[in-house]
Amino acid sequence: MEAHDAVRSLAALAQPVRLQVFRALVVAGPEGMTPGALVDAIAVPGTSLSFHLKELVHSGMVTQERSGRNLIYRAEFERMSALIGYLTENCCDGEPCAVDANAACGC
Repeated sequence: MEAHDAVRSLAALAQPVRLQVFRALVVAGPEGMTPGALVDAIAVPGTSLSFHLKELVHSGMVTQERSGRNLIYRAEFERMSALIGYLTENCCDGEPCAVDANAACGC
């Protein structure tokens, strides 16, 4: 992932409703969700949701697919993984990470 791609992805997620939408789509997994299901899940007006979905699709963090009369939105897991990889690629100066992942997440 290039820096400009990371900035576009982070900018799309740097808004509370869009972050909430993205997280709901991550939970939904490969099945994705329709806009109606998202409205019910996160209690945001459909007109507002449409704007936020457009921004997430434009950033590449979410995909849109037509299935009959419905639009299905899905989190783009490869893009999410690439973003996480970009953010952590120089972790600990290339050495094994000194942070215990289980301790960091409270597991």
